[in-house]
Amino acid sequence: MRKEQLEYIRGVLESQLRELLDEAEKTINDMTGENGSFPDPTDRASLESDRSFTLRIRDRERKLIGKIQEALRRIDEGTYGICEMCGGKISPKRLMARPVTTMCYECKVDSEEEEVE
Repeated sequence: MRKEQLEYIRGVLESQLRELLDEAEKTINDMTGENGSFPDPTDRASLESDRSFTLRIRDRERKLIGKIQEALRRIDEGTYGICEMCGGKISPKRLMARPVTTMCYECKVDSEEEEVE
């Protein structure tokens, strides 16, 4: 992968990481600042449902943060763009589409087919 492409992807990953961390911080501030006293049980149930949904989203984002940090580590180590399954190169198009990927297209397809079986 060319150095320009690698630096572009680094910028994309760092930007995504900042956005996700900012959202996590907002969620913490919103949830710790909410007043939990609602006289109407329906309002309380709605708040709890919204909180649960938000926490599920943040959990998925937490996992993505880990993948982003791992991708940045691989860039620093010089192993970014190498498939963890076969050791081959991951195509630049695939890396542009999904910068946190760790498998080439063929290995990912094989992996998903094994999951179905």
